[in-house]
Amino acid sequence: METKDNNTNGRRQTERGRASEPKVLATESFSHYAKTYFFDLMEANNGSMYIKIARSDKQLDDTYQKQEVIVFEENFQFLLEAMRDLFATAEYQLKAKGQAIQRVGVAGGIKGWDAERRPREKMLAGGPEAVSDAELLAILIGSGSIHESAVALAARILAGVDYSLLGLARMTVMELCAFHGMGHAKSLTIMAAMELAKRYQESLLLLGLK
Repeated sequence: METKDNNTNGRRQTERGRASEPKVLATESFSHYAKTYFFDLMEANNGSMYIKIARSDKQLDDTYQKQEVIVFEENFQFLLEAMRDLFATAEYQLKAKGQAIQRVGVAGGIKGWDAERRPREKMLAGGPEAVSDAELLAILIGSGSIHESAVALAARILAGVDYSLLGLARMTVMELCAFHGMGHAKSLTIMAAMELAKRYQESLLLLGLK
């Protein structure tokens, strides 16, 4: 009986822990070489919103170093004004040098991006190491929607598992399909890739290579 009570308490604590986790309302990201930038709109437990700005740098040992900045809801207006003024000044300075800020349109999704920014082209040019986790996942997903690129969708999924590939590998079809823009085909493609990675690791262990 005591063991059962402990198990019940453990489940209740786990459920409370899950319920208290912040909710991701929207996410955007972009990658350049070994750096990936994430912009997440979050909802806290008390219902207030905040923006989490994170940069993930790939290290030489294939680990990632992450830095985060939090901007709370009451400071959104100040952030917008500061960014507007900052980019206005940057555009003025670049024009003085005969340059211009490159404006990327959202129409056409990834196909409308410059070739060096597209995940497949980056991988062809620099190999798998040249693309981020979000870009690799975007290649598996294949396509996004009118309002969201495959990279943004991939980043949103990764944000949902706290950017953990182990967490991604444990996701079910239903959990993946819960993300807007994901269906059975895309979800099963991700699950198949993660299963192949798992079997590859198991083969290395059997052969004593790792």
